[in-house]
Amino acid sequence: MIDLKTPLWWRATLALGLGSMLVFINLYIAQPLLPLLAQDFDVSALSASWVLSISTLGLAIGLLFWARVADQLGRKPVMMGCLLAALLLGLLISQLTDFSGVLIARGLQGFFLAGLPATAVAYMGEEFTPKALVTSIGIYIAANSLGGIAGRVFGGLLAEWGGGWQTSFMVLAAASLLVWLPLLKWLPASKNFVPTNKGQGGAALLSHVKNPLLWPIYLVGGLNFMVFLNQYTYVAFYLSAPPIHMAPAALGLLFLTYLTGTFASGISGWLINRFGLCQTLLAAITMMAIGNLGLFSGKLSVILLALFVDSFAFFLSHACASSWVGRSVQHHRALASSLYLVFYYLGASLGGLYLFPFWESAGLPGVAVGMWLVLLVTAGLSLHLKRRALVA
Repeated sequence: MIDLKTPLWWRATLALGLGSMLVFINLYIAQPLLPLLAQDFDVSALSASWVLSISTLGLAIGLLFWARVADQLGRKPVMMGCLLAALLLGLLISQLTDFSGVLIARGLQGFFLAGLPATAVAYMGEEFTPKALVTSIGIYIAANSLGGIAGRVFGGLLAEWGGGWQTSFMVLAAASLLVWLPLLKWLPASKNFVPTNKGQGGAALLSHVKNPLLWPIYLVGGLNFMVFLNQYTYVAFYLSAPPIHMAPAALGLLFLTYLTGTFASGISGWLINRFGLCQTLLAAITMMAIGNLGLFSGKLSVILLALFVDSFAFFLSHACASSWVGRSVQHHRALASSLYLVFYYLGASLGGLYLFPFWESAGLPGVAVGMWLVLLVTAGLSLHLKRRALVA
């Protein structure tokens, strides 16, 4: 087993952290580019939003698929092979001139990007000592967040400096490939991997879906992410249009508001221990609803404040939901967590479609109303979970 702070631990943790960053850089690169894509392909905001949505849908589909494949073939081959395929697809996307081709390639890219997040935690659980595992997972999750921020920020900057969205995809995919090469050497091969029985997963999957302490929190995570992630899409369309005319580089910088979410994740354990899981979750959902009031203002400073508040609130709710999943199962925890991520990314893929009628009818205030309706549902589900926990 790999022990904490040994040279092998540093190598493995660095490789997994950087690999995670590459996944989320290439997943979220499209978000600040959606107004450019809508303009270049002469499509609606809803159609353009599918460049992001179809990749998160592909990721959701791929999570369970690659987890099962990795149970048979091993962790490292799946992680490294899927990541390579996804990065090559990124290069391909930069050369495409047909919108339907871009959508197909992005869906496939999301599917292959799922290989690493579907497998990384299982790899760490098998290869690291318990003490090393806790620290490595913390670094891995932080890398997820930083990758998402970097993909959006550099995606916007490269599009402006290079003259189009194609430059963003080409440069970030090429740079990612250069990082992928040393990861292949740095990540140690599995030594404790044992192939699992193909028949074990189906019954466990069904039991998690039916678990009254799990399916509501799966919906909470998916629905909250559905509206949180996709509000940025419509904020970007609003800010890129008159009278603000924000450039792609500036749109990418919008996602620095995610840093409050990174802070919220860091203090979530203390808040949960101090106030309880359900109370903290309800407080986070309430805070997100209050933050959405800023979308009724047309002022950039107020909209930015709303995004800072929403980011803090959402990532706090995400930490609560993830903790709830971990504490509510005794067996097949990895599968339970993977199912949570499936709902999480399915929500992300559907949010653009859900919020579009609200955007069309009333702009950003309409988006806020659409978000409130969903937050009422997730608050109700959280209260339901609180009552079940008290009964239990």
